[in-house]
Amino acid sequence: MASLLLIRMTFAQDHHDHSSDAAHAGHSMTGMEMPNDSFGNSAGEQELNAATQMMSSHHMEMGPHMKMTELRKPQPGDQERAKLLVEQARQVMDKYQDYHAALNDGFKIFLPNVPQRQYHFTNYWYGFEAGFRFTPEHPTSLLYDKTIDGYKLAGVMYTAPAKADEEELNGRIPLSIAQWHEHVNFCFPPKGREAEAWRKNAKFGMAGSISTREACDDAGGRFVPLLFGWMVHVYPNQQDVWAMGPGMH
Repeated sequence: MASLLLIRMTFAQDHHDHSSDAAHAGHSMTGMEMPNDSFGNSAGEQELNAATQMMSSHHMEMGPHMKMTELRKPQPGDQERAKLLVEQARQVMDKYQDYHAALNDGFKIFLPNVPQRQYHFTNYWYGFEAGFRFTPEHPTSLLYDKTIDGYKLAGVMYTAPAKADEEELNGRIPLSIAQWHEHVNFCFPPKGREAEAWRKNAKFGMAGSISTREACDDAGGRFVPLLFGWMVHVYPNQQDVWAMGPGMH
């Protein structure tokens, strides 16, 4: 709780930019909003469930609930910067192949009791640091796939504040190489109708057809414009290093 409170205070300037939408929210990692810091209320559970499902995916695709930076024309030095970053991420992974080492170094499992395809082991101090500067050796999260007997390290996740512009993101990781993404424009169902978010062709929830505040209000839902800040997944030992999906290398 202390680390969560620290990050909330540090990123207060992000809330000031859109206080009407997130004045009630707290933070558990850079840019991630948690209503009232409550894991038990239905509103918080809806957002956490959506976050868990989205964050478990290896591949990212543009859609009404996914905002991604556009791939830029390659610039001199981009390939070299990206190659160095991948090597730095690989060195981090070498250190944390055993997930116990990550836990011992201060990484916490995000929603450990919620079934997920991939778990984020998050270091909140590194998330705090990412709000001010980019340190490749300090990813906000380590990405572990669940196995029968534990966890297998698959990649790392870097974050940046929601208020960061594309020039700042490009300064961290070349936008000709990788696409940063945000999770946006969610309409969560009203209390008592949570199951509707999981129906086929749902209006509400992480894959819901509603993606505007007006439509959400008309449907009686609760609109959340942004669940997270900017993030990017890196998988140094896989063919799709930047996890952007088929045809997007």
